[in-house]
Amino acid sequence: MYAFAIRRSSTNSQTAFLPLQTVCEKTRENNEKRVTAFSTLLYVSILRYLHYPSMLSTFLRGRNRRYASARSNLCSFLLGDPVVTNDVSSGVLTGKKYTRGTSYENKPPFHRNPSAFPIRPLTTDTANTFIHDYEVHVQERAALKIAPKPLGATQVASLTQLLESPPNNHAEFLLDLFENRVPPGVDEAAYVKATWLASLLEGKVSSPLIDRKKAVQILGTMQGGYNIAPLISSLDDDSLAPMAVIALSHTLLMFDSFHDVEEKARNGNPYAAQVLKSWADAEWFMSRDKVPEKITVTVFKVSGETNTDDLSPAPDAWSRPDIPLHALAMLKNPRDGIDNAPQQILELKEKGFPLAYVGDVVGTGSSRKSATNSILWYMGKDIPFVPNKRTGGVCLGSKIAPIFFNTMEDSGALPLEMDVSGIQMGNIIDIYPYTGIVKSHETGEELSNFVIKTEVLFDEVQAGGRIPLIIGRGLTDRARTSLGLAPSAVFRRPSVATHVAQGFTLAQKMVGKACGLDTGVSPGTYCEPKMTTVGSQDTTGPMTRDELKDLACLGFSADLVMQSFCHTAAYPKPVDILTHHSLPDFIRNRGGVSLRPGDGVIHSWLNRMLLPDTVGTGGDSHTRFPIGISFPAGSGLVAFGAATGVIPLDMPESVRVRFKGTMQPGITLRDLVHAIPLHAIRQGLLTVAKEGKKNIFSGRILEIEGLENLKCEQAFELSDASAERSAAGCTIKLNKEPIIEYLNSNIVMLKWMIGNSYGDRRTIERRIKAMESWLMNPTLLEADTSAEYAATIDIDMNEIKEPILCAPNDPDDARILSDVMGDKIDEVFIGSCMTNIGHFRAAGNLLEKNQQEGLPTRLWIAPPTKMDEEQLTNEGYYSIFGAVGARTEMPGCSLCMGNQARVAEKSTVVSTSTRNFPKRL
Repeated sequence: MYAFAIRRSSTNSQTAFLPLQTVCEKTRENNEKRVTAFSTLLYVSILRYLHYPSMLSTFLRGRNRRYASARSNLCSFLLGDPVVTNDVSSGVLTGKKYTRGTSYENKPPFHRNPSAFPIRPLTTDTANTFIHDYEVHVQERAALKIAPKPLGATQVASLTQLLESPPNNHAEFLLDLFENRVPPGVDEAAYVKATWLASLLEGKVSSPLIDRKKAVQILGTMQGGYNIAPLISSLDDDSLAPMAVIALSHTLLMFDSFHDVEEKARNGNPYAAQVLKSWADAEWFMSRDKVPEKITVTVFKVSGETNTDDLSPAPDAWSRPDIPLHALAMLKNPRDGIDNAPQQILELKEKGFPLAYVGDVVGTGSSRKSATNSILWYMGKDIPFVPNKRTGGVCLGSKIAPIFFNTMEDSGALPLEMDVSGIQMGNIIDIYPYTGIVKSHETGEELSNFVIKTEVLFDEVQAGGRIPLIIGRGLTDRARTSLGLAPSAVFRRPSVATHVAQGFTLAQKMVGKACGLDTGVSPGTYCEPKMTTVGSQDTTGPMTRDELKDLACLGFSADLVMQSFCHTAAYPKPVDILTHHSLPDFIRNRGGVSLRPGDGVIHSWLNRMLLPDTVGTGGDSHTRFPIGISFPAGSGLVAFGAATGVIPLDMPESVRVRFKGTMQPGITLRDLVHAIPLHAIRQGLLTVAKEGKKNIFSGRILEIEGLENLKCEQAFELSDASAERSAAGCTIKLNKEPIIEYLNSNIVMLKWMIGNSYGDRRTIERRIKAMESWLMNPTLLEADTSAEYAATIDIDMNEIKEPILCAPNDPDDARILSDVMGDKIDEVFIGSCMTNIGHFRAAGNLLEKNQQEGLPTRLWIAPPTKMDEEQLTNEGYYSIFGAVGARTEMPGCSLCMGNQARVAEKSTVVSTSTRNFPKRL
């Protein structure tokens, strides 16, 4: 019976498993953060549970400051990742190859033999309480009409003991839990499960319910990670090898373990040869159901615009990793035709067909994958052996936001853009995906038609998502190369756009450089650009962590991955506190950089880690680099980019915005930001109405020219707002001088981070060296004068005479001040990633001049970073804010997101925030 083992990396990147006390004695000293009473209680309880009395005594004495880190690291181990020391390799297991010092030849021994590291036995009493506790949990969840949570590591440890000596009348129940309720990949529970099964294969333990062949079969359902080594070993056992062949043939997350199978095949192992041939023949893909000729669904239609706040409300962000629970909040705010979404969905399902989500405009706003998760929870299908996650489903929209569309693709859904005006709530419709027609199921009347974005979408649905398709297709290609076979004809390959004589835009050149090309990438071309910088924030970070576990990722291939805690730091719930303690080590142990709660907005930090003319992504829709270009994404694609170092991209077209003239007195950069949608409306390229929505920016790259001397912080105001345009990305043409100034300042900040024990240290040092290298030869890419754009919008700053605002509740509804003046203002918010320290100085100066008159409104102040807060305090501005009665808040995103402290209901607010959606502030 086994419970836990903990790993650390030695200086030669080898992995060894040590007793918990040894690990805690060696854990990194730079993580001396405050530990709450909750985490202390958790730590003590676990030590008692695992019978470590000496360590418990040492912990309670509290004489060694390093144990503060040990407490936090134990939380990380239980909920995030096995504890490792500061010398852990940055690339242990990735989606492409070992990187930064770890090679196939010195692969960590765990991947050779996981059962070699036994873990502590549990008591019989502890195991027996598992059934009772689990039944109580099931009843609690049943009261909410949702599925129970997946099993955790301690629960699986209890479960394995019960499987060795199953109590009467519980055999089927226990086996079902073990097979179906344990997360796959490199989750800690999966580690316990795989280790126990490996021990069973070696005869170290036994169960009357699971024989050795059954153990191999179960290992084959775990997708990848900890199950791979025992499966490969089983290829050498004639009694187990046939089952292992089946299991490995349908396992995609092989990564460098592919070489182990290949080596066995070359050494004459016939079973390994069968596995290679199966991969080469793409049996993993061919065995899955194809997209049918006709799909019959019942329509669940939400009229108007559905943004991701509707599908995944910000105040419920804490529950996002718990997909069934979070889905209860979908469309919880009443709107036309929707008053109790879960009940309406149940009633529509009684018609006997799966549901399709239909809307005029779907998925605008944030990049959160939780919005897709909620739809699929109601309208998708279960993933075998993966608890509480679903795939498939159909989404129809007159316009589907590009990030949301991509996230649907990643999840195995079928998103289709079409005119939905003739499709109504409760209709039963037949979708003909290959011919692009939608008909009434009852009458056969044609209701709409569409053109599929790419035929590869059919393969993505068949494979269970875009990410499984990319990984599986790559595995098939590797196998065929190993066997000397031609490329497979099984898959629909992405189209390659024909480049004509015109030049390339700046964005096209940046992506081309990230793909290793000397030229650009033409619109419509499928590519996989290198991800130089990846960002993750805390309301999506726990989901990204789950996705990384599902990908069996133990080390990042992206050069820099940064995690922030800006959305939950101000008013954290208990679940947020747990995330604050567990997620930092999970990120650092994979070679990433973790910020700390209270540091401030993700973008204000991530932007200062960027390299010019590079490409990145992030799990926040406002990950819009002021230098380089980024393509924000949902948690699944962010995890894929971090793990593999690339993301899939169908190169979008570009829309150019050219500024000319001089900025007029009283006009600010924010007015130029809003001038973009205002001029697009005037030119007929953008409409505010949702039905028949026109948006020239949607899914395209916004490329801005004419403001070359802006500071990089100012340039971010423009690139940041491209999220509100639903643009795929944004570039800004800048001169070298502001970028040189920016990078020199950023190097100082990064060195300060190292001096203040931020990690991963080596990742930060590597980024400093890259910045210094660029500064030695500062060159920038430029667009060709012959480049073509989908549209060009020229804006004359001489003609902008008064401020421009966006009216409630739509960031597209840009209006000049005189059109909205006279409305009573109840509250004012100054904060968000759209601000920098200059905005607060300007506000402070105005308030100081007029403080005797008093404030007729409630004023909120939230600087973007703790450094800005400290500097404003030192300069005396906080005394001014206090004197006028302003409410000053911790630097961060929660006020802008609206997930914690909120403005009053039905109030009119002037805000510097990113979006003015309902319930957003």
